[in-house]
Amino acid sequence: MISRLELLIALRYLRSRRSSRLLSLITVIAVGGVTVGVMALVVVLGVMNGLQGDLREKILVASPHLRVLTYGGGLRLDDWQRVLAEVRRAPGVEAAAPFVLTQGLISAGHDYAEGVVVIGLDPDTGTRSVTGLARHFAKGDLRFTATRNDVDGAIVLGSRLAGKLSAFPGDVVTLISPAGARFNPSLGAFVPTFHRFEVAGTFATGMFEYDNSYVVLRRDVAQRFAGLDSAVTGLEVRLTDPWDAKAVGLRLEDQLGYPHRVLDWQTQNASLFSALKLEKLAMGLVVFLICVVAAFNVVGTLSMVVRDKTREIGILRAMGLPQASIRRIFVAQGVLIGLVGTATGAILGFALGRMVDSGHWIRIDPSIYFIDHLPVQTSPRDALVVIAASLVIAMLAPLYPALQAARLEPVQAIRYE
Repeated sequence: MISRLELLIALRYLRSRRSSRLLSLITVIAVGGVTVGVMALVVVLGVMNGLQGDLREKILVASPHLRVLTYGGGLRLDDWQRVLAEVRRAPGVEAAAPFVLTQGLISAGHDYAEGVVVIGLDPDTGTRSVTGLARHFAKGDLRFTATRNDVDGAIVLGSRLAGKLSAFPGDVVTLISPAGARFNPSLGAFVPTFHRFEVAGTFATGMFEYDNSYVVLRRDVAQRFAGLDSAVTGLEVRLTDPWDAKAVGLRLEDQLGYPHRVLDWQTQNASLFSALKLEKLAMGLVVFLICVVAAFNVVGTLSMVVRDKTREIGILRAMGLPQASIRRIFVAQGVLIGLVGTATGAILGFALGRMVDSGHWIRIDPSIYFIDHLPVQTSPRDALVVIAASLVIAMLAPLYPALQAARLEPVQAIRYE
């Protein structure tokens, strides 16, 4: 334990005298180095957490926690009513609903067509939805209400897709289905089927892939479009706890048996989240080197303190202060530098992260990163790890200068010029 006398001496050595203003400046620089290192580490880890959290939320806007599908025979579930009843009774399941998933080609009557992902869902206003899509509408909703009689139904478009097609609520678009194509002997080729739909709304999730290439139809209309008749692609499932998706999925697979399979949202996006996790580790290690550099700065600062205070150390030793006390005095100085720098850096890191996140200061390309700004979500657990690592470094850095000071001989130290 450090005594009150040792702490007072340590504080005095860190303060400047008129004859050693440079020493005080170097002490401030040492504290600043620790501050910058801790602040950078807190912000970087917050950025990686923010990317993971924001991507997870946006992925789950249009993707469920679980999808119940089948092996073989394509994406087709014929006895979905029976399976749906079983799934809804399973522990941990909050909601479940059938869905249709297929692809098509969309055009708004111009010389431009776009490949799209077609989703078929039951009409919903968001109160009992499996996903959060119903809560992200810019215009319209998921009621699929068509006002025209010359169309096959209503369609909902992603906001970016609607912008590219110049198709907005009330306009008519043509959706071409790869399913149900018929062979025309006179042409000697397969002719795809064309469907006309009225745009009933647009959604904006903030996820580039969804907003740029997803369209939504009513489930029964999508079944006809995909050529599934009364079958569906599978079931969407929302859980009480999304993090239990893998365990609940395994239980459902055992319960339903072959040929049913369950795909959870973590497995579907495993490569993306694994890459983010690896990137977080790599960036954390790189930025951690700033804290290591700051530790060398502390070593240099305390070594200069030892040289500047050599005579005073000799007088303290001559007055009977033991070597252990001299060591503790310089260790206390390193710990004080580390404490002040770590506390300041953590506070500034939290503040800077909050400002960057709330102000959307840093814009990024959504076509590459799926999101349009850099999110920052500082985790208390990560912050505690950073603070602990910084304090450990602060305790190790002054050991060498402390040993140097403790080895000084009183007579030689007093005579030191």
